[in-house]
Amino acid sequence: MSSEGTRPHADATCDGGDLDCGSGLLLIIRGAITPLPAGGVLEVKSREISVKEDLPAWCRMVGHAMLGSFPGEGKNTHYFIRKQSADDALARDLEKARDFVWTTRVKWTSGMQTKAFVRNHAFAVGQPASFDTQDAAPSAVEYLLAALGGCLAAGFAWRASQRGIEIRNLEVSLKAQADNVLVFLGIESNGHPGMRRIEGTLYVDADEDDPVLDALWKETLERSPVTQSLVRQVPVDVQLRRV
Repeated sequence: MSSEGTRPHADATCDGGDLDCGSGLLLIIRGAITPLPAGGVLEVKSREISVKEDLPAWCRMVGHAMLGSFPGEGKNTHYFIRKQSADDALARDLEKARDFVWTTRVKWTSGMQTKAFVRNHAFAVGQPASFDTQDAAPSAVEYLLAALGGCLAAGFAWRASQRGIEIRNLEVSLKAQADNVLVFLGIESNGHPGMRRIEGTLYVDADEDDPVLDALWKETLERSPVTQSLVRQVPVDVQLRRV
């Protein structure tokens, strides 16, 4: 990457010599750029030819901006890096959030038991829909209700905090009944095995007027990922593949 025109003004300079990005240059750059304010410009001198390709890639990965490179004395090339600003970091985080894809892997273990793996967590999942009070693990339907309740409780608390509303206590109680669970068991064909209706109540202790809390609750429901996935009937496409 080479540039024409006036060199940017540098707020600091470091010399990487013959080091490449994999053998110490990045450590030197991090040490030099860390004290700079957001938007500050670092000039990096290097004689290593591979830096021409590797340094711009590193800048893209960590969020800094590569302003350009210019020939210097001898075999030196001068690279100019602008440290990411708060706005740069926010834009990068928003783009990452917008494109994020959640993934879950569920492995059958034995009988009606499975184990789910999500990010750095693993947990047991019991029967799809169980009526036994002594199961070894919650049923899949109970995990669904727990996910909905957790999403709503955390969402309401976060939105209240954003508005300076102190929450002393908060709890979401949910209940649901299948349209016809016998369809899942293969005994009947009328209806469907899904939930007929989910009902619940938010219990909250806070020093705020009811209209304010009601509006906050309505917004929480409208912006809840789990709630909106349920009410919008998200298409499900899970394929079978032999292994």
